[in-house]
Amino acid sequence: MKIKRHLSLGALLCLLLSFCIACQQPSTPVEVAVASFAKKSYPKLLTRPAAIQYGQEWDKMQSAYSQALNALKKNDKDHKAALQMARVFIIEARVTGEHGHYYPSALNLLDSILTNKLTDRNIEFQAKSLKASVLLSQHEFIEALQVGLEAAQEYSYNAQIYGVLTDAYVELGDYEKAIAMADKMVSLRPDLRSYSRVSYLREIHGDTDGAIEAMKLAVAAGYPGYEDTAWARLTLGELYEQYGSSVEAEAQYNRILSEREDYPFAIAALAGIAEKKGDMEKAESLLKKACAIIPEVGFYEQLATIYLNTNRQAEADKLNKEVLVMLEDDVLHGHNMNMEYARFYMDNLGDLDKALDYALTEYEKRPNNIDVNTLLAVIYQKGSKMTEAKKHYTIASRTNSQDQELRLLSDYLAD
Repeated sequence: MKIKRHLSLGALLCLLLSFCIACQQPSTPVEVAVASFAKKSYPKLLTRPAAIQYGQEWDKMQSAYSQALNALKKNDKDHKAALQMARVFIIEARVTGEHGHYYPSALNLLDSILTNKLTDRNIEFQAKSLKASVLLSQHEFIEALQVGLEAAQEYSYNAQIYGVLTDAYVELGDYEKAIAMADKMVSLRPDLRSYSRVSYLREIHGDTDGAIEAMKLAVAAGYPGYEDTAWARLTLGELYEQYGSSVEAEAQYNRILSEREDYPFAIAALAGIAEKKGDMEKAESLLKKACAIIPEVGFYEQLATIYLNTNRQAEADKLNKEVLVMLEDDVLHGHNMNMEYARFYMDNLGDLDKALDYALTEYEKRPNNIDVNTLLAVIYQKGSKMTEAKKHYTIASRTNSQDQELRLLSDYLAD
């Protein structure tokens, strides 16, 4: 099974936002509820599952939300408070997996700011930067680039916005511009976010050793136990798993759990290691634990695959139906899931026709992206349509990526 990146690279923009919230003094946890006022109703902060509250971290999120809520109650044009609430929602989307609730809520708050005639350039810049970040997370890459370019006109010396532009250009397949933006970002602020992007671009261009070294720098730049550091170390583990050593990958995943207990993505990654070793019982147990923590659709897909591989067709079919419901819910809440649908129909349901429909829909939006073309090449190869497979393989392999699927395709498509 192809190793999946659990969230888009665009979500890395939000990694440092947690530092802004964490520097506030915690207060007594507030009762979390929908706040309805005479002028407006504000979206609620969902209670985190107990396993991922992480003590004061959850207290600080509640405190930040409460402060923003109270400020907006007094003045619904308090743009700083709206920005703070949007930041809380973006962080909570990452931590809890409740994308369908938090991302639309964040976008509504940001649009409520941007629809006003703003005189504060800093407020406008922050709102556009955050909006572009959310759009990246929802896989709306063209719009994210447009908003990001507008924000860059406000502040051209801000590292954060170059992260947005790097991600957008990567997803749209304009890798030369992505490199230029990443170079600007790392020159302005060499930190976890910029090193992470350097790593990804090196990976795309086949420099796997360089990608691992850059991701090590990203991990070293983070604070143990923080969500962003756990995410960077998870990505480091995935790099080791795909290009280096599964033993080292497993060590990285376990290291995450020693610093941030019950981090669900690390638990699911360890399930993948167990599956490779043939320990299906352990893999199933770990995936069920991850699923119980957050509703991440990838965990359910992986679990359904285990059911299928252990001759439990009825259980696999039942879980696959749940996955379809989850994917539909994401789409209803503004998330572009074409690639996820395509892989699900190909890997879990074996329906190459539907997989192809979704992949081609995404190809129309971003024909130069190597991941989109890799997926199309795989689908065509599985359907014995070698001419079409070679066409998309040629596009996908132009950066010299050493991706596992591309290497396998090279063997299949060799003349």
